[in-house]
Amino acid sequence: MRDSRPLLLLVVVGSLLGLTANIVKLALQAGWPALAFLCCSALGAGFVLLVLAAATGNRPGLGRQELAYYLWSGLLSIALPNALFFLAIPHVGAAFVALCLAFPPLATYLLALLFRMERPRAVRAAGVATGLVGALVLAFGRSGGGSAASFWAAMALAGPLVIAAGNIYRTLRWPEGASALSLAPGMLLGGAVLLVPFLLLPGSAPTFGQPLAVLLVMAQVAVFTATYALYFILQKIAGPVYLSQIGSVGAVVGASLAVLALGEPAGPALLLAGLLVLLGVFLVNRSRVT
Repeated sequence: MRDSRPLLLLVVVGSLLGLTANIVKLALQAGWPALAFLCCSALGAGFVLLVLAAATGNRPGLGRQELAYYLWSGLLSIALPNALFFLAIPHVGAAFVALCLAFPPLATYLLALLFRMERPRAVRAAGVATGLVGALVLAFGRSGGGSAASFWAAMALAGPLVIAAGNIYRTLRWPEGASALSLAPGMLLGGAVLLVPFLLLPGSAPTFGQPLAVLLVMAQVAVFTATYALYFILQKIAGPVYLSQIGSVGAVVGASLAVLALGEPAGPALLLAGLLVLLGVFLVNRSRVT
């Protein structure tokens, strides 16, 4: 019987990623500097997961290999890509940034082939390509996107390349004997530590003065906690290429929420794109080795 856990985790983690883009937009509107919001969210989630890891006997290792893993995975999976996304949202919108989440699967698959972590499989390649086509349909069909500053659009589109590199790095450098839950807090805290110097810049201090601002950072801490508690589990049982499909799910969920909840404009391509992305996820799931 086929294991249903990867597909369930894929949908849950992908949906949480899509939710993040919309929470960030609300936080920026509430006065949060982008990097301060990211740092506080990662720091809070890292401490929550650290307590959970210790309580369940999954204490993070503190050797040289583990510490290097936390910093590099924190840079490639937390600090750098999220900084690019968070900073771009005010300029290109939450829906556009959510759409960018659909691009890591293709880059991850190509990198996995390059490092011989994957064998070429027609069905899996077709699934990744279908999800990417869905994202492109949604991106080009979305109204209002033409006014986005080209620089910030390019920054947002650079995020998926960093995410893909992080997907491969975490698999290749996974510390021997480490559990998924022992690695998640280290990655979040590593990413937060790398962001701390930016909080010293003018206008970058955290914002705790308004109840809404506090509520939003607490919400993002909860989302990050759930996302990365499940993130490593999915990678461990399904591999980096399958994991990368969370971006396709996040693209549809995030763009849909931006349109329906935040009132961002969207064209009629939304339904077609959603169907293509879901088909892509189905094909990749069907091709997974059991």
